[in-house]
Amino acid sequence: MDPSNLLTRIEHLRNSMIEIAIEKGFSSRESIAISRELDKLLNEYEQIKGVKK
Repeated sequence: MDPSNLLTRIEHLRNSMIEIAIEKGFSSRESIAISRELDKLLNEYEQIKGVKK
């Protein structure tokens, strides 16, 4: 996947997570589901870019 496309998806999910967390709480099922998906995308981005933790 193209890194710039992946960054766009990451930013979109991050914004969605913030909105839902404010609306429904940080520990809501929706917030947690988006957080998990965001983690997957961030890990994928790190692999693509060769970034090491």
